[in-house]
Amino acid sequence: MKKKNILNLIKYYSEKDDSSFRNEAYEIARDFDKTGDYQLAEYIMALLSEVNTFVPQMNEYELAFFRKIDSSSSPLPLPEKIKDAVIGIVNAIGHNVGVNKFLFEGAPGTGKTETVKQIARILSRELYQAEFDSIIDSKLGQTSKNLTNVFREINNLPHPESAIILFDEIDALALDRMNNNDLREMGRATSTLLKELDNLNNKIVFIATTNLYKSFDKALTRRFDSVINFNQYTKEDLIEVSESILGEILSKFPNVARDIKLFRKIMSILDPMPYPGDLKNLIKTSLAFSNANNKYDYLVRLYESITKSKIDGDIKKLQDQGFTVREIENLTGISKSQVSRGLNNE
Repeated sequence: MKKKNILNLIKYYSEKDDSSFRNEAYEIARDFDKTGDYQLAEYIMALLSEVNTFVPQMNEYELAFFRKIDSSSSPLPLPEKIKDAVIGIVNAIGHNVGVNKFLFEGAPGTGKTETVKQIARILSRELYQAEFDSIIDSKLGQTSKNLTNVFREINNLPHPESAIILFDEIDALALDRMNNNDLREMGRATSTLLKELDNLNNKIVFIATTNLYKSFDKALTRRFDSVINFNQYTKEDLIEVSESILGEILSKFPNVARDIKLFRKIMSILDPMPYPGDLKNLIKTSLAFSNANNKYDYLVRLYESITKSKIDGDIKKLQDQGFTVREIENLTGISKSQVSRGLNNE
């Protein structure tokens, strides 16, 4: 960290220039990270994610076509490629050069919407999600008129620098206009969306998500400053994600076994691995239905849910899957000595 960084921080603080203050702080954190002081870098990032510095609030402002949603403080482990892209978005917004429109594309459950909530938390911005039910109308031309009103609302926000606008599953508006299966009305709506995005106030962060990128209108794709692909998880990434999910949920189950090695071994059986959204449901359900008197029961349920079969004391099968004698004991309830004798007699 250099003297100019300190001087800049004081200057931006005194001027109540939040975006410049944060950007300078992020630069300091990156410098510490590059020099190997990882803990200090993470501490600075954590402070920035938890504190609303000088950002004006818009609690009194009502939006007809949006609902305010909370940002997220839950852990969201992401692959390095996606994590780097998210850091890039935060940096781009901090630089205030008009790079403000982003498209997140990927399969359901890959963490697109949750990532938007995390970005809102990091930037201390209020997050507003478009309500497509109130925008899309069957009357001829009405959807386009509604969209015009939507963007009029957005561009008239009293504090545009403190807002993030989310169009979740924008496919509802943005399917390829050349596709004969699309309604002509939706083609008009997409054309309106193109025009309105061109005129969007560049102080407002606009993020859209889509599960149907291949069917996405390419003219609309070009309106975004960056497209982030969320289909970039390796199997090891997803095992790491599942471990993080388990750690968060286990805090509500103090009497269950925290056998991470056994948990990871069970999860590695999954092929292919589901994305984070489905992983969370799988793990949460196994814990929720577990027997409170058996601290390993949730792992048994997890194994049986993954393999679609009962354990039923099949110790040879478990050995073939790489489980140790101790792990087999925990999964079956059969003592280690009996497991050892049973395996030796095979």
